[in-house]
Amino acid sequence: MRAPSLVFDNVTLGYNRHPAVHHLSGEVAPGSLLAVVGPNGTGKSTLLKGIAGELRPMEGEIRLPDSWDGTLAYLPQTPGFDADFPIPVYDFVSMGLWREFGAFRGFSRDARERLDDAIVAVGLGGFESRPVGQLSGGQFQRARFARLILQDASLIVLDEPYNALDEPTACDLAALVRRWHEEGRTIVSVLHDLARVRQEYPLTLLLACERLAYGPTAEVLTEENLARARELMEMRGCAKTAVCPVKPERSH
Repeated sequence: MRAPSLVFDNVTLGYNRHPAVHHLSGEVAPGSLLAVVGPNGTGKSTLLKGIAGELRPMEGEIRLPDSWDGTLAYLPQTPGFDADFPIPVYDFVSMGLWREFGAFRGFSRDARERLDDAIVAVGLGGFESRPVGQLSGGQFQRARFARLILQDASLIVLDEPYNALDEPTACDLAALVRRWHEEGRTIVSVLHDLARVRQEYPLTLLLACERLAYGPTAEVLTEENLARARELMEMRGCAKTAVCPVKPERSH
């Protein structure tokens, strides 16, 4: 698995000319397992949208190397899917193969085997015919992870993948993430559970509308850094909003 490096070159991302993340620079090495953390309203989800190509930078650039194979799997915080739509688990998970086969082309025997394996891998064996609307929240998240398995991406971007899940489900899905990391994939996850970050993620980016700290998790998640992040967000008035005001330029 040839994993990409992510390069942030003075990136500013936001909405309606209001930046949520501004002047972010840095590089994520191939095969990294990176957690993105910070108080509410610091632009964590916005950053993932930028990586996934759903949001164009207002300034700067997000770059991937020329050698990247073009595969990216993105799990947004909200699924953007009507869970009441009458579609069985098998068909829902099969959407992970659309990049490979398109919407109307039939699947090969190998693809059908991969589809079956993905459903079993997330613990949904026997649920293939069940409508997704009848799944619990944890089961639905498992189905979303099965689609990620089928995408077989070298870059995986996850926004709060364990949010509101029971502990067994969260542990099962975290084990999948660890397996992807062992396979050499580059993984960037937005997380709020700092205990899980400390236990499972070697690298952490701490955001407070901008890069506050980046590096080994133990060095980033210090009480001093976390207090500084909260202080900055309170100073900027971002704690209750989704965007941050642009800092005034300093006079020279």
